[in-house]
Amino acid sequence: MINLPEASYQATNFFAKIKCEPHWKWPEREKPLENYDFFYVWSGSGEVTVNDRSYPVSEGSCFLFRPGDYTHATHDRQHPLVITYIHFNLIELPQQIPSVYRVISNTTDIEVLLARYVHLRLSTMYGAVEEANLILKQMMIYLLRLDQLELGSSPSLSLDLRDRIREVANYIREHPATWLKVDDLAGRVRLSPRYFAIKFKEVLGVTVQEYQIRCRLERAEFLLRYGGMSVTETSDALGYKDVYYLSKQFKKHYGRSPSAIR
Repeated sequence: MINLPEASYQATNFFAKIKCEPHWKWPEREKPLENYDFFYVWSGSGEVTVNDRSYPVSEGSCFLFRPGDYTHATHDRQHPLVITYIHFNLIELPQQIPSVYRVISNTTDIEVLLARYVHLRLSTMYGAVEEANLILKQMMIYLLRLDQLELGSSPSLSLDLRDRIREVANYIREHPATWLKVDDLAGRVRLSPRYFAIKFKEVLGVTVQEYQIRCRLERAEFLLRYGGMSVTETSDALGYKDVYYLSKQFKKHYGRSPSAIR
């Protein structure tokens, strides 16, 4: 799915966010689905059956039905389903496709994308359909990423924890002139310093110290190359005690001096 161009997506007119009627149900199909159907549950409870396999349905339940699937469903009349469904077609067969069913625990990202998709499809703004197709592709990438995490080498590292670690990494990148203590960074995500340091390296591939040095030097390169600043000015701006220490780190990281970059 990732390698398909956006033009491969063919939107249909079957999409909506709806609250299902109390007596709503999908009867068993006599014919299989003719297109892809992305089906997400905002709230409520019920059961969905895909090709004779049944799945419980509740908040965060997410399905990707494919052409040829046989589906039927019911829900609890006391807790009716609120769902978003999006039918679409693909001109080409995808190299990868997300799994049929999952329950998404951190629903914020996918719900933002779904709301934006429906908004765009109802809009007459310039490029709305094209942007909606891009968002549809983004959602497929998101689901594939969840699949990869489930199959990855670090199943104990949840998507939520990865996001929290990346937020800290972004905070470090935003403050290249400040040398931040591991204890303080760990406190931002409510983790012990030791556990935070281990998981930071697991997510980013380098230690906290190495990442801070990298961010500081990348900012130094930008200031030298595009900011019109001298080596001394750059050293002062980024909190180095002296220009020689900046030069030493710069040569180790880039293989040449800061003055050569400038």
